[in-house]
Amino acid sequence: MYSDSTATTTKAAVSAVDISKTYGEGEAAVKALCTVSLDVAAGEFLAVMGPSGSGKSTLMHLLAGLDRPTEGNVYIEGDNVTTMKDKELTLLRRKRVGFIFQAFNLIPQLTAEENIVLPLTLARQKANGNLELMLEQVGLTDRRTHKPTELSGGQQQRVAVARALITEPAVVFADEPTGKLDSTSSDDILELLRTAADERNQTTVMVTHDAHAASYADRVIFLADGKIVRELTDPTEASVLEAIKEVAVA
Repeated sequence: MYSDSTATTTKAAVSAVDISKTYGEGEAAVKALCTVSLDVAAGEFLAVMGPSGSGKSTLMHLLAGLDRPTEGNVYIEGDNVTTMKDKELTLLRRKRVGFIFQAFNLIPQLTAEENIVLPLTLARQKANGNLELMLEQVGLTDRRTHKPTELSGGQQQRVAVARALITEPAVVFADEPTGKLDSTSSDDILELLRTAADERNQTTVMVTHDAHAASYADRVIFLADGKIVRELTDPTEASVLEAIKEVAVA
């Protein structure tokens, strides 16, 4: 069984130290995550995998500050998000965290451009030259005035990726970002995330069930029954598939 008891909080973009999450109380209590420690380095692309109910989404929500652990602490760039008040946590997520969801979560009344700059608008910041660069990088310069219904699924997810990256957050959390896309569009999105890590030192934590998607990551961790049970560095699609079989058997 994999165990990391030496998690640090100073050098990592994201750290979890002995975090657990229990839902419910008494006999109805369900422990979704059990004393997990994890470091994600700045610029690292981490994939999180595991069977349904293994704790993947729970872990991501705790790391992103969307939920609080029952026990333990989570740090983003050394700051303890577990002890922050709600207002502090909202400001941290707005300025230092980006989110990419499988369902895109775009505002239908807004154009692609307006959806991308929405986090900046909420933070009362100007896009300056970032918008033009981001539109070019995601290949949507000629679709900037189109609304989500006028875009393909792959184009909508590119908008979502650009929206997550426009504020240059410390960490991007991606929940099954290619789950609703065809293989070509999926590869386009994964290449964008890979490039963000390689060229902009962007830290990404991606939950996925897809071995091909996980092969783009620097490291893959596997969860089972709320614990990290396996880790792969320099993953390939073949090694990820083999690890999936081993985790499922165990």
